[in-house]
Amino acid sequence: MRVLVTGAGGMLAHDLVPALRAAGHAVTAMDRGDLDVTDAAECVAGVSGHDLVVNGAAWTAVDDAETHEAAAFAVNAVGAANVAHAAARTGARLVQISTDYVFDGTDEVPYAADHPVAPRSAYGRTKAAGEWAARALCPDSWVVRTSWLYGAGGPNFVATMLRLAGERETLSVVDDQVGAPTWTRDLSDLIVRIVEAGAPAGTYHGTSAGSTTWFGFARAVFEEAGLDPERVQPTTTDAFPRPAPRPASSVLSHDSLVAAGIEPIGDWRPSLTAYLSGGIRG
Repeated sequence: MRVLVTGAGGMLAHDLVPALRAAGHAVTAMDRGDLDVTDAAECVAGVSGHDLVVNGAAWTAVDDAETHEAAAFAVNAVGAANVAHAAARTGARLVQISTDYVFDGTDEVPYAADHPVAPRSAYGRTKAAGEWAARALCPDSWVVRTSWLYGAGGPNFVATMLRLAGERETLSVVDDQVGAPTWTRDLSDLIVRIVEAGAPAGTYHGTSAGSTTWFGFARAVFEEAGLDPERVQPTTTDAFPRPAPRPASSVLSHDSLVAAGIEPIGDWRPSLTAYLSGGIRG
């Protein structure tokens, strides 16, 4: 299969491109210097000749989106629409990467794939619009939502904790936001499995099983790195105000994967162990 991956300079693409190639697919990787997703004509030209497009191009600066929502919308919504239109026009299937931020983050049970979206941030609104565009313009598409991503291909929470461990004796990390830390290598494997299984078009959640708080995640990072986890202290979201509201709960249900016969990603902790014992190098 001939596959186009947009957003090739991003953290997910770092693992997704080799995963697709290892599965025998011919992959074209384009970053924003190669393909401007806000340009409809460029998208048609870029998508042409491919059987599948994985749209990982995104404005991911969550806080900056609060004051630059139009710019974020241009990439996350208009860009997604352009890619979806190009895929439909050329007969390619589409994987649209999305986020837990499309939900309000207030539910105490995992969000189902068909739960109504209710974004509270500019970033969430623009990504929800991108999902809508993908479904409307390319009905034969998969929307894959993820959250709490970390990986070797870019800045992430794990790397930040390890850096701060070398700079500070103690760290304060929020303990009132819950989610499922997800390794980009695991998400890449899931995307490949969804595509190769020919799963029904629809929305799927690409996150690890289990859950923890950012505080619990940070302590796990310290433990895995052989550091004293007592150096990590709990605090609240209110103690670290940010421009964009963070979801209190980012736990996503995997029921739509199970219904399609696709095995969800396993528990988050063993993946963190694997990442820190070798995967971190790439």
